[in-house]
Amino acid sequence: MNPAAEGGVPLVAPYVITMGRSAATRNHFDVVTLITLSDVAASLDQSALTPEQRAVLALVRPSAQSVSEISAHLRLPLSVLRILLADLMDGGHITPSHRITEASRLDQTLLEEVLAGLRRL
Repeated sequence: MNPAAEGGVPLVAPYVITMGRSAATRNHFDVVTLITLSDVAASLDQSALTPEQRAVLALVRPSAQSVSEISAHLRLPLSVLRILLADLMDGGHITPSHRITEASRLDQTLLEEVLAGLRRL
């Protein structure tokens, strides 16, 4: 996690956490992307991971978390978190899942029921 001094000011600058990088090796992570542990994560060596990367793994171990949830829990900017997630994905530790807002097709009946419900409010 990103330790903070009094007043919530981070003690470690974001560029230190990302080792000076400003861009991720991959761009698979928008704010609603769900992050889960990969199938092989338990067998991978975590000794070379940073404390922030280990904190990400601890958050997603019990259940999937969105990128925005992880960012909020760790108090890390999204730009920094995306770099950490890309590194974890490159190492085989995590798997991004499809966004929960995607749908293969819209259900007209469901949309009409939602609209009717909103009109009753």
